Amino acid sequence: MNKDILYVCLSFCFLLLLSNCDKKVEEASSLKLWYNQPADATVKDFTKPTKDDPEWLKSLPLGNGSLGAMVFGGVNKERIQLNEESMWSGSVDDNDNPEALPAQAEIRRFLFAGKYKEATELTKKTQIAKGAGSGFGKGANVPFGSFQTLGDLWIDFDSQSEYQNYHRELDLENATVNVSYTQDGVEYKREIFVSHPDQVMAIKFTANKPGKISFTSSLTRPERYQVSSKADQLIMQGALSDGKDGDGLKYMARLSASNKNGEVNYSDSTLVVKNADEVTLYLTASTDYVLEYPTYKGRDFENLTETYLQKGKDLAYNELLNRHVKDYQKYYSRVNLKLTKELDTIPTDVRVENFKQKQSDLHLVELMFQYGRYLLISSSRPGSLPANLQGIWGNKVQLPWNGDYHTDVNVQMNYWLAETANLGEMHLPLFDLMSSIQKPGGKTAKVHYDARGWVVHPITNVWGYTSPGEKSSWGMHVGGGAWLATHIMEHYYFTLDKEFLKKEFPVLKGSTQFYMDWLIPNPKNGELVSGPSVSPENTFFAPDGSKTQICMGPAHDQQVIWQLFKNYIDAATALGENDEFLQQVKSAQKQLTGPKIGSDGRLMEWDEEFKEKEPGHRHISHLFALHPGYQIDINNTPELAKAARKSLDVRIQHGGGHTGWSSAWLINQYARLGDGENSEVSLHKLMSKNISPNLFGLHPPFQIDANFGATAGIAEMLMQSQSGVINLLPAVPKSWASGSVKGLSARGGFDVDITWESGKLTAVKIFSKAGGICKVQYKYQVIEIETEENQVYQPKF
Repeated sequence: MNKDILYVCLSFCFLLLLSNCDKKVEEASSLKLWYNQPADATVKDFTKPTKDDPEWLKSLPLGNGSLGAMVFGGVNKERIQLNEESMWSGSVDDNDNPEALPAQAEIRRFLFAGKYKEATELTKKTQIAKGAGSGFGKGANVPFGSFQTLGDLWIDFDSQSEYQNYHRELDLENATVNVSYTQDGVEYKREIFVSHPDQVMAIKFTANKPGKISFTSSLTRPERYQVSSKADQLIMQGALSDGKDGDGLKYMARLSASNKNGEVNYSDSTLVVKNADEVTLYLTASTDYVLEYPTYKGRDFENLTETYLQKGKDLAYNELLNRHVKDYQKYYSRVNLKLTKELDTIPTDVRVENFKQKQSDLHLVELMFQYGRYLLISSSRPGSLPANLQGIWGNKVQLPWNGDYHTDVNVQMNYWLAETANLGEMHLPLFDLMSSIQKPGGKTAKVHYDARGWVVHPITNVWGYTSPGEKSSWGMHVGGGAWLATHIMEHYYFTLDKEFLKKEFPVLKGSTQFYMDWLIPNPKNGELVSGPSVSPENTFFAPDGSKTQICMGPAHDQQVIWQLFKNYIDAATALGENDEFLQQVKSAQKQLTGPKIGSDGRLMEWDEEFKEKEPGHRHISHLFALHPGYQIDINNTPELAKAARKSLDVRIQHGGGHTGWSSAWLINQYARLGDGENSEVSLHKLMSKNISPNLFGLHPPFQIDANFGATAGIAEMLMQSQSGVINLLPAVPKSWASGSVKGLSARGGFDVDITWESGKLTAVKIFSKAGGICKVQYKYQVIEIETEENQVYQPKF
């Protein structure tokens, strides 16, 4: 053969080989949770709400904001556990306590006089919810209610044969679960997704031989349900408990099938498929939930589920899938993180187990980051309810802590990633929740505090619960409203959307009005303090020998109120407001008791130097000013930052960060201190001790805030903008030596791409969505750019 021809042939083969390698690398880098075995669908759940079913923690989550599914991937019997966002027991109830206000002044006098025992006893008697409250976190059968499972879709293949080549995966790039295996010489495949544009779950069954698909499908629920069939549908429906010995919210799920060859039959309680070549199941679900407090209106959920089902079936399957993927990817594909070129050859559950020993796996870090984004897209869409303690996934009728909205860190943590991880639209349901509690929160503010505006305590639900908890030690957290309201300006800082700000300004102002009325001067120094209140869930030893939580001016309250007032001032300025109330807020902010440093060098948690009962307490609420607030900054307030660091270090030395969400918060806190190594330590602690085989975060039990908090923390390690400057790679650990991140969002309306090699920044690209001045920092160098709308800039450092 001619040498030139041989050279060309060899070159072509080499290029082809390179191309195939590139494709394999690209395919391998596609982020997936994948497994070589199913979760066991036959294992029954634990009945205790605080215990997770371990097999459920192996199933894979799907969701479109309103409909959730956990796919077990069983071979002989498949289980898909179902959720619907508004599946809540309970009902509207009045839990405001008229005894609260008359006792408030006396409690304050006791506290200022150092009589903590007397103050605590009076608080226990008067500053609590009237009635059952949340049922001490077990409120499924009281008016507070509980988020509940919709039920289970069962698919029984009536086979006990051995199977081979099993593979199960959740593909984060297209939000689908795929299951494949070989049984009795037949290759079977399943593809499952939950569509947002068409509000339907689809499950496609295929086989490589004709007539091999047969199964019986049914819908069940632990309680309060009935199943019937109508024409080409299986229908499950019922009503949940209203907590008052009656029926409350009504729900319905519809199941139907389309088939290629074979037969489909519907009986009273089953859908039976025989000898089909291909089958697609379609499921829709809804409730009649529509609340216009205090009136429960209801909606035509029966017609809604029927309409979605028929529209879904009318679409060709590939079109239904393509519409789902296109809708999902317009959010998911905005951000990409690369920390390693390693091929993904290890099943996810094995990775999790290996990490407990190795404490190193950059691919698992990438996976955790994008998994948090995936879960937020799947559980919080515009127009839906916000993600609760479990996102949208829970398999019991009594979920841990009712699966509610905890406002003393948890629901806020759910949304820390929304703006930085370029998912601002997913933030919107949180603002809808705030709007929904304006009326009940206004009533609670008046009854309990004779104050204007609105208030919410540490828990709320879909029924407008804003009263304190039924136990004052935790239920008298009064900073929840301020903390929630700060999210309004966070969304604005990132988007500069004045129409949004105009719409939400009354909510922000209402919260500000409440705290302006609630604050009082400390007789010792004239500074404004909150109280009676608590530092979330922590206990101290008082000078009179008592153990208590009740105090005046806890650091957490003072910090969230400072941040709220700053947000209100910024919002009013942006909207051109300049009235007497604005001047009052400016004055009050200056009079607030600020962060204090104790004699041991730590940031003080209370207004006085009390000894805490639990030095390693999971809450680090008194460090709100460092993160997610920004009253404390390593450059502007270095002494306070140093004290915050010491507080973190001492917490950890005494066992702090032992819950999933607490570890996640520590990632963010250390990142704000520019400490990438300790951020990584907290991330690794979360990943080695508090994630399950399906990567769900664990309190334990399962709480989704750990997932969301971890994603937010990784973003904070890569880029920060809370100081008005886009700080590049502020807390990247040495183990992340080289990498890239594309699409992170910064305050001021900027999207940022960053590339670094051998620990040094190599490239940055900034897309300005709104124009204006952009300050960018890398290490100690700051560059200022005057940007124009929709333009790209590449500053050089």
